[in-house]
Order: sequence, then C-alpha cells, then structure tokens
Amino acid sequence: MYEFDPSYGFSEEQLLCLGAPHPPKDFDEFWQKLYKNALQVKPQPQVQDTGKDVVGWRAFDLKYLSTDNFQIGGWLCIPSSGVVKRGLVVGHGYGGRAGPDFHFPFAETVLLFPCFRGIGRSAHGLISEDPYWHVQHNIQNRDQYILRGCVEDLWLGVSALLRLFPQVENRIGYLGISFGGGIGAMACAFDSRIQRCHFNVPTFGNQLMRLFLPTLGSGRAIQDFYHKHPKTVLQTLRYFDSAVAAQFLKQPTHVACALYDPCVAPPGQFAVYNHIAGPKQLFVLEAGHHEYPTKLLQEAALMQELNEFFHDL
Repeated sequence: MYEFDPSYGFSEEQLLCLGAPHPPKDFDEFWQKLYKNALQVKPQPQVQDTGKDVVGWRAFDLKYLSTDNFQIGGWLCIPSSGVVKRGLVVGHGYGGRAGPDFHFPFAETVLLFPCFRGIGRSAHGLISEDPYWHVQHNIQNRDQYILRGCVEDLWLGVSALLRLFPQVENRIGYLGISFGGGIGAMACAFDSRIQRCHFNVPTFGNQLMRLFLPTLGSGRAIQDFYHKHPKTVLQTLRYFDSAVAAQFLKQPTHVACALYDPCVAPPGQFAVYNHIAGPKQLFVLEAGHHEYPTKLLQEAALMQELNEFFHDL
C-alpha cells in the first residue's frame, strides 16, 4: 500500500524510549516574547447566529483578529440549554475545517473552532491552502514562518473566548489533531491560560528525525525544501519542534499516539508524549491517517477518556 513501512519498525516499547533535540538556548525567550506580544492584540471577536441547532449545540459564525492584523474565521458552539462553565478551543488537521464538530460530549462547555491562518475561513490570497505549500510558507525566516502565526492564532482564540465568556477563565482547555496537535503543543507550552490539553497524532515532533523518515503529507514537503536549503530549514525548525516545546508543558496533557501512520511518523508523535514536563496520559491508537477495522471502537473509547479528562476543567 505504501512504499515504506509506516510503523518504521518500532515497537510501542521502543517508541516510548525515543528522545527529542535539546532546545536552542533562546527557545524559551523566543516563545515568551511572541506570547507577550500576542497578549497585546485585542481580538475584537464578532459572532453571528447561524440559526443551526444540532444535537444540543447552537452554532455561530465567528471572526476575530490575530497578530499581523490577520482576520481569523471559524465557528463557536454553545450548549442549547444550561450554563457555560468551561471553554475548549479545537484545532484542526491539515485537511482544514469545513464546519464545527457536533459530536463532543462535553457538558456546560463553549467550543471555539478557529481556522488557522491561510486555511478554510482564514484563507489568504498570499498563502496557499495546499498543505505542501502552506507548511513551507516563509520557512526561510524564523520570525515570519507560517507556524509562528498559527500558534498566535490559537493564543488569540483563547483571548477571543475570554472576551466573549469571561466566566471560563481558569477553565480553558485545548484539543488538536495532527497539524492542530503540533501547533497546540507549541502554543499550550507557553500559555498558562490553557489548563488542560489533548493532542491527537501530533505532528512537528522531533524535527531532526522527521527530516529523514520517509513519509507523506507536510513532512514530505519540509523534506523537499530541506534538500534544497538544508541550513536555512534547520535554523527555523529548531524553534518549531513540538517535542521540544513539550518539555515546557506544565498543565495536565492527554496524547493519542499511533503505532502506524503514513503521514505523521509515530516516532515524532511519541517524542511529544515522552517529553511532556507535566502530568500526562497516553492513549495508543493502532493507526493514524489510515483506515483500520477497529477505528470506530478506538475513537469511541478515546472520546470517553477525553470526556473524563476534561470533566474537572
């Protein structure tokens, strides 16, 4: 099916022993400065009722301002009845997001679904929505790299959530899958406003290893760019490694890692989990970005675990 082995020959025990690169000396300073600057931006959220009421959720269109004066589009879902006591920001994969998810079981919770810059409702004429080109956008410049802006979009999503629902302060969580998992690891590591987080098959873990593992998806795009501009790419990727960022995660974190994944190499996923500094939980998936017989059963078990994980948020 694939021209390479998406398990890379690693057992679960071996994956749980994998390391991550040491942070650059100014890694913490770099991200703390970006976070401080992002907090100065007023998100100015705008909400419009869509009129949709789906399985207990009312859906609203959402816009807010991020860094670089970038307008982020997305959706907001609030319970059809009852009160709002907590908030969750939900990040998407590189396939983008066409609408909000209504399957979450979380009670008394407001859900914010942003589209990261350049994708979906946050599309921009100068940024390709194609993952191959999106992940390469401004990769030659650490301070202008697209992933930096996407992390800031998440931070401003939290700011927008607090602006709209101040009662959720100290009760905010994050869920992100694949691209959104990697972005989430970098964002949550430096945002104390996020009390709990979940990353599902997170990408961007152990970038040095990731550059040399055969893969599909955004990893292949970065590898192609690296072969043409190795020094430039390495200088940037040192600061955008979700496994390195995990070493700064203090809040309780739940991670779903796959043993087999053709798009996000399992060694990178497990490197993120292995290096989380704070309390952590692991859910092992048979596969990611790939269909398999027990997928629906595993997804149901994972959702039950996440409902318990975020229950006390």
